[in-house]
Parts: sequence; structure tokens; C-alpha cells
Amino acid sequence: MDSSGFEPIATPAAKVLILGTLPGQESLRRGEYYANPRNAFWRIVEEILGIPASIPYAERVRRLSEAGVALWDVCAAAHRPGSLDLAIRHDSVVPNDFAAFLETHPQIRLIAFNGAKAAALFRKHVKGISVRCIDLPSTSPAHAAMALPEKVRLWSAIRSLP
Repeated sequence: MDSSGFEPIATPAAKVLILGTLPGQESLRRGEYYANPRNAFWRIVEEILGIPASIPYAERVRRLSEAGVALWDVCAAAHRPGSLDLAIRHDSVVPNDFAAFLETHPQIRLIAFNGAKAAALFRKHVKGISVRCIDLPSTSPAHAAMALPEKVRLWSAIRSLP
């Protein structure tokens, strides 16, 4: 199945860009980043930024933007049957235009990858970006080997910007 990603959620003042791979089926169906209720993303955001996971999506996104955090995906499009990142066909990846994004969001100081697959796809398909990058554990329910408190501890790195 060919999937297309969402537009970025970002303000020009964003300092952190969180990158996933491509929205899963539930996210695509609902038109929301990290819509699968088993995905830990919004619970982690609640723990480290104080944005309640229980409030409406539009309000969570607004508060995330106010906190200086932008959301996007590495892939603008790719062939992926289902929602698992492992199923993304590498030869089908069309990366988003990060050079243009960073030109219009010059305050970005950190790119945080939501999982190893997002990091690997970015490093393979995107060149010439000089922003500091960090790899964080995936918030996907498929990455259940790491407990939520440990994910929260590692994800706390996104709040340590000047």
C-alpha cells in the first residue's frame, strides 16, 4: 500500500523537530499524528512537557507548537503494507524536503528521531543537513521491549534546549 504523510506541524519559532517515519493506518484514518491509542507518543509528551494526552488533538498540537516542538515524518510517501516501519520498502521512499523546511524554520536546533527506522531512513535519503540529531526509542506499540519510564527518561532530551 502506498502511503503519503502529513504536512508538518510547526511554527517558525520551533526549536525541536520530531521525525517519525510515516503515519500508520490509524493516524491516516483520523488525520492525526500518533493517533493509535497504544502509541506512547502523547503519554511521553504529557510526562515531559505537561501537555495532557486526554485533551483534544488540536489543543495538544497547539500546546506542542507553543513549547517549540514541531512534528513531521521523514517520508513524504512510501510503499508500506500495514503500519509497521519494518514493512517500508526502501526503494519506494520519497523523503520530505528538509532543506526547504529548515530554511523556513531557522530556529530548529535539534532533530529527534522517533525510532531507529526514522533515523536510518533520514540518514539514507537526506543529505546536507547540519542540525544536531538524536536517536530516541520508538513510541510505537511494536517497540514494547522498553518500559515507558525509560522512554520518558530518554525523550526528556527534547526539553534541554536553550
